[in-house]
Amino acid sequence: MSHDDDDDHDEHAEPPEHDRTHRHDHSGGHEQAGGHVQAGRPGHHSRPRGHASWAMAVTATLHCLTGCAVGEILGMVIGTALGWGNVPTMVVAILLAFLFGYSLTLLSVRRAGLDLRAAVRVALAADTVSIAVMELVDNAIVAFTPGAMDAQLSDGLFWAALLGGFVAAFLITTPVNKWMIARGKGHAVAHTHAHG
Repeated sequence: MSHDDDDDHDEHAEPPEHDRTHRHDHSGGHEQAGGHVQAGRPGHHSRPRGHASWAMAVTATLHCLTGCAVGEILGMVIGTALGWGNVPTMVVAILLAFLFGYSLTLLSVRRAGLDLRAAVRVALAADTVSIAVMELVDNAIVAFTPGAMDAQLSDGLFWAALLGGFVAAFLITTPVNKWMIARGKGHAVAHTHAHG
């Protein structure tokens, strides 16, 4: 066999087994056979997926409920004390519920070292759906409870409707949070940054 034939055979020879099954890509990942990247960028946080216990969902919901309750009660107190109508009072209460709900998560991830802009993005991603569901349920119950919107701060009906709304909101929002956490969304985002 000629020398040229040997060169031609070498050019078409398959690479060693190690080279075919284990090579690095340029993004910092580790590529196995079939082109699947096993590891992403160095230092990149992967969101927890696939597991969300009821305890995790309850904790996330209580965290959200705390901020919502503070903001909503404050809004109701302000609106009632100033003699505002039902609509402006409810709008202020909802806005304050979102503000206080976001603030708790914001403080948590800021303590973990995130800058303000990143912390705001995490808080929005973690709490928006949870707060929205909670406010929808809570305010619907208050609005549809006869006499609750016209009750004064000294009336038991006012507080009964408000607390009843919080209980119902908690029961409905908890499974929503569990579903989101299992998919790496909602409070899973905040948990990743606060504890990762």
